Amino acid sequence: MKLFWKRVALAAAIAGVAGVGALGAINARVDAAAKAYMTEPERAPMAEAIVILGARVYSETHVSPMLHDRLEQGLALYRAGKAPKIIVSGDNGQEEYDEVNAMKRFLVDRGVPEKDIFMDHAGFSTYESMYRARDVFGVKKAIVVTQSYHLKRAVYVGRALGVDAYGVGSDQREHPGAERREAREILARAKDFLLVHTTRPEPTYLGETYAITGDGRLTHD
Repeated sequence: MKLFWKRVALAAAIAGVAGVGALGAINARVDAAAKAYMTEPERAPMAEAIVILGARVYSETHVSPMLHDRLEQGLALYRAGKAPKIIVSGDNGQEEYDEVNAMKRFLVDRGVPEKDIFMDHAGFSTYESMYRARDVFGVKKAIVVTQSYHLKRAVYVGRALGVDAYGVGSDQREHPGAERREAREILARAKDFLLVHTTRPEPTYLGETYAITGDGRLTHD
């Protein structure tokens, strides 16, 4: 009996090592594949849209510091003429929680015309945001904006789905909880890697399509 449990423990240890190895290999692949498409703002190519990925908001007029930095970077790219349209993609799955209207308001208050802002109310994850950028808005080439810890995954997912995606980081300052986010990102990369290379499930919602070349106000509440 003791031998049996030793073998079970050994098998579990081997499985654990193999799992860690697989996570490491996936993360290395995502990192290497996306690295060539990370760019400084001034070197970002022209694109059809700037995709700003959502983060926590406290109200329609109060965004979190992380989201503030993403919006400021996206706004700078828009003002520099890197793309004529902006997609704000975030979580609006509950009536009492609305990332995208807060993001839109932030940009409108800083002078972005409403027609240039497309609202993706169902960007519940990085995978869904990039999938919907392609299938709902018809985006073929995009600049993705988020913090660096998250950026390579977003670009990797976008490119794996067929979007010519480039990444610009929004790292204007340090934010609390960096170690926790980095650890979580290891698992998130593995999850999204499996999604884009295996089942490729449809997003939670697809719905109507809105050409990115059109009027963003059609996507507003």
